[in-house]
Amino acid sequence: MVSPTRGGIRPRPRRALLVGAALALASLAVTASALLGVDVYLHHRYAESVGVNVRGYRGLVAGAKRPGERRVVVLGGSTVFGYGVRTTEAFPALLERRLESRLGQEAVSVINLGYPKEGAWSFRATLEDYARLRYDVAILYEGYNDLRKAHRRVFRHDSPIFRLTGYFPLLPLVLAEKARAIRYGGDLAERYNVEDPVFRPDVADRTSAAALAAAAGVVRSLEAVLGPLSPDGAKPALAAQPGCRDRWRAYCAAMEDAVRAGFAHGARVLVVTQPYVADVHVEQQSDMVQHLHETFADERRLFLVDLGRAVDLRDRTVAFDGMHLTPQGNAVIAAALVEPVLAAMPAP
Repeated sequence: MVSPTRGGIRPRPRRALLVGAALALASLAVTASALLGVDVYLHHRYAESVGVNVRGYRGLVAGAKRPGERRVVVLGGSTVFGYGVRTTEAFPALLERRLESRLGQEAVSVINLGYPKEGAWSFRATLEDYARLRYDVAILYEGYNDLRKAHRRVFRHDSPIFRLTGYFPLLPLVLAEKARAIRYGGDLAERYNVEDPVFRPDVADRTSAAALAAAAGVVRSLEAVLGPLSPDGAKPALAAQPGCRDRWRAYCAAMEDAVRAGFAHGARVLVVTQPYVADVHVEQQSDMVQHLHETFADERRLFLVDLGRAVDLRDRTVAFDGMHLTPQGNAVIAAALVEPVLAAMPAP
């Protein structure tokens, strides 16, 4: 018997359709596996210098929490990430080593969740994204990126793969950077200078006179944008206002939101004032601290740490560009945070 046809065309057997679909899926699987392999390779290649691990943060991937282990996460922008220095020279890594030395056999880990150019608005999302780390203490260390305007972006959330799975693909970022290099004729320094004169990631890689000249240029850019920083005691202290001034209201609200998120995940929270970069930064931090004092007056899980004068950002031995710290500068910050972190840690 001949199967009926429509318009003289014999319909394709169901088996042929299934085979075609299976081949298409197999092709997609092979392509996805190849891309995943490339992405994992890129993570390993750039992990120590400027990259992040497959979970989207700097350093080794933290495994399951060990019995008795106490975990600290550090949130912030490029100064937490450790822009211009290696993973092991960023202050979260240095802080972990100091805590290990103090605690002896007690297990402790410090996880660097910093991401360049992220502001306080990203903190709540980051604390939620990494709640699986089961952190005991959250350090909030950011004010610089909110001085000119409130940054309302969570860069990891640009990746739908990260939002859905927790895996952070690096390949799209590498391809985007390649595209920028083509756009600027291979001069990525020019790209960053044009798009953001305060953040210039070429400075840390330069040497000798060129490095000093580049760093001096960044400091001049900072002062032009933010204004100078008066010497300690050279002018009357900026009085704390009830609540936050209008210009800092969004920043204060984001910090309050982050503190509440930390509490919601069972953590104690350290809010740290970064080394002062300008008088406007002093004002911002004064308002924020006053706001948190008023909002969490009787809250014993909140700790406020002032490192505004911990280092002089004009000293090139501790801050190569007037903002980002050298290994020596990061060591000072790590040492200053040991006692506050120990005070905040719950008993093992």
